[in-house]
Amino acid sequence: MPRVFIPAPARDLTGGLVELDVEAVSVRRLIESLETRFPGFRDRVLEEGDLKPGLRIAIDGHISAMGLLSRLEPESEVHFLTAVGGG
Repeated sequence: MPRVFIPAPARDLTGGLVELDVEAVSVRRLIESLETRFPGFRDRVLEEGDLKPGLRIAIDGHISAMGLLSRLEPESEVHFLTAVGGG
């Protein structure tokens, strides 16, 4: 099962869990599975059906250009990354 690392702003929903295994074949299904298990998760990461602005998905160490459509392998690691400002 893919391993997902829960973003800090959503850990209050997971009882403080930082990572867990979730059965899913795509990022969209992973989010839906997390929403079922932890109501409110979807609203923390999605806006109008897409990833919130400034939020990216990294799968196995690579930022995915496919977003919610990204395919997952059973051994995938999924991270939600927030943009970091600076200058």
